[in-house]
Amino acid sequence: MTHTVFLTDYAWPDDSIERGIVEAAGMRLVSGPATPLPADAIEALAREHQPSAILTCWAPVSASAITAAPELKIVARLGVGLDNIAVDAATARGIWVTNVPDYCVEEVSDHAVGFALAWTRGLVCFDREVRVGRWDPATAKLRRLAALTCGIVGFGRIGRATARKLGAFGCRVLAHDPHLSADGDGVQSVELDTLFSQSDIVIVHAPLTATTRHLVNRERLAQMPPGGLLINVSRGGVVDTDAVIEALGSGQLSAAALDVLESEPDVPAELRTHPGAMLTPHVAFSSDASLVELRRRAAEEVVRVLRGEAPQQPRNAGPQR
Repeated sequence: MTHTVFLTDYAWPDDSIERGIVEAAGMRLVSGPATPLPADAIEALAREHQPSAILTCWAPVSASAITAAPELKIVARLGVGLDNIAVDAATARGIWVTNVPDYCVEEVSDHAVGFALAWTRGLVCFDREVRVGRWDPATAKLRRLAALTCGIVGFGRIGRATARKLGAFGCRVLAHDPHLSADGDGVQSVELDTLFSQSDIVIVHAPLTATTRHLVNRERLAQMPPGGLLINVSRGGVVDTDAVIEALGSGQLSAAALDVLESEPDVPAELRTHPGAMLTPHVAFSSDASLVELRRRAAEEVVRVLRGEAPQQPRNAGPQR
């Protein structure tokens, strides 16, 4: 039997790395379009191709898509978060769910710190001003990062890397995570209310789950010192976009740096036109090195499982032995 691997979508120019690894293992790769299809279209393709494995980037792999492929043995995420995969449905059928949890630790933490520096030093706003012919250094309202408090929501691999990098600038660093119980490495563990009330900059590194959706909302933003910065490089749904727009409008936030949005790729007009909004198109994970590592490791995980071996990065119980 020749195994079929279904690549639902991809956020890079082609499927060459995935195809090379899968075909070198004697398996067949079927690719959907680069732009992710909706859940019903993914289900239809799963029913058509009857894959033994699904590789997915952004496309939703629903319970129906999983049911549509009786020979399915693994759903492998080309990324970290699992919010686009029906993990419970896969687990119930004894199907492995995997991800690549550490491929972009440096990139995402760099992106977060880059946003913080862009705000404290006015890099984005002054670039915009100079390009339209305004040269007015007297208007500068810049900040010393070392004098600020930065709060990190979610303290996993990426949160710890961000804290390490911020520490080099001398700022005070707070962190909140359900699994963090003690201070360490120059970081103070605090409750979420304390983090928001004391942080000039709040950086969101939390995964999107049922309990973290809109974790950052009107009430949380109102706790921040006026004129602060919110950075989100995790998932759009962790932050209430309407609340951010309102906070920017009132001046409670002077800036919001968002790599992810609930509505992506659609960007609300209020964000596109607000001078305090710094927006990037969900690219914090991306670099030449991280993409090669991500694609290779995800494809190798699929091959490993289809050869009868256990995955290296399981996110669920998998098949019962």
